[in-house]
Amino acid sequence: MTGRLKLGFVVQRYGAEIAGGAEYHCRLIAELLRDHAEVDVFTTCALDYVEWKNHYPEGEAILGGVRVLRFPVARQRDILRFAALSEALQSARHTAADEEAWMDEQGPYSPALRDHVLRVADEGRYDAIIFFSYRYWTTFRTLRGSRTPALLAPTAEDDGLYRLPLFRPAFEAATQFVFNSVEERLMLEGALGRPLPGEIVGVGSALPASMDESAFRKRHGILGPFLLYVGRIDLNKGCPELFDHFLRYRQETGSSLSLVLIGRAVLPIPEDPAVRAIGFVDDAEKWNALSACMALAIPSKLESLSMVTLEAFWAERPVVANAYCAVLRGQCRRSGGGLYYANYDEFRGILETLEADAPLRARMGRAGHAYFEKNYAWPVILEKYLRLIAAAREAKAA
Repeated sequence: MTGRLKLGFVVQRYGAEIAGGAEYHCRLIAELLRDHAEVDVFTTCALDYVEWKNHYPEGEAILGGVRVLRFPVARQRDILRFAALSEALQSARHTAADEEAWMDEQGPYSPALRDHVLRVADEGRYDAIIFFSYRYWTTFRTLRGSRTPALLAPTAEDDGLYRLPLFRPAFEAATQFVFNSVEERLMLEGALGRPLPGEIVGVGSALPASMDESAFRKRHGILGPFLLYVGRIDLNKGCPELFDHFLRYRQETGSSLSLVLIGRAVLPIPEDPAVRAIGFVDDAEKWNALSACMALAIPSKLESLSMVTLEAFWAERPVVANAYCAVLRGQCRRSGGGLYYANYDEFRGILETLEADAPLRARMGRAGHAYFEKNYAWPVILEKYLRLIAAAREAKAA
């Protein structure tokens, strides 16, 4: 092909309402590349990630200047069956058929999307197709050897799934890998037993023109210093442990620190005046909250990147992360913008130190910001994607 690049993206769901995770990551990259290529996104009609219910109209739409082609989910996820199949995978005696059945229940199950992507890949209509998230049906059933170079952004977490024999053919079919972190790359190379072609890229963020701390405090009636959590409030994100650690810290130290939660809650939130849940907010208000907080808490043990961690770095706010997440631990070390805890005593020590030492908070904030600008500014991300696309095309042509 000559002239302007033509790129396809494959992702499990895609929409303006999806404000985090691999799907938001994919949307930011698609919009970044639209000025350098003709971009099409292949996705499902789902918005809900639990049962994959169809929500968006089938067919073509334009979002953020990007052409989006949505295909229906033919079968919703049976939650109980999926749980049983997931449990079966934990057994050393599980079979290849068990893994295949798990993948079909994992979803989102969309044969129409599969057939379309396989056809355009075999026909070579695109210079490259970029697949987001190795673990979903939409990537697994469409990423295979074809005429079209395939870039895979695995967004892999250290949950062991990537070690399943099921995924090896998909990993082998990727022409180039778009890694989120040093730790993700090492993890996948260790599992596959060989170096993988690609680069550590990650993602930038839609940065604000300004942030308004006082407006955020006034709107929500928040006085004094607070620890901020941004994201889905659920068990898998480590929220119950965060609640326990924080309330114990308050009780033992007499601290006036508050905990402010932004995001949709899928578990009970402690009924304590020191814990404030303000629900889902738009991007502008999230940035206002980051500007107002003392530090950002990331209690999750499983992250492939954590975009909000990078946003906190840019906003010059320290990050308090779970040490059991290798990605977060590595980002804190490399940036100098975060500290991490493995137990309550370490959590307490970090909060006591940050509360008492404003100059330390400022130094950490500046270090995090510098790290973001060096590694995650949009020109840096764009250069890496264009380089990977060129490398993938050269590899296919060889």
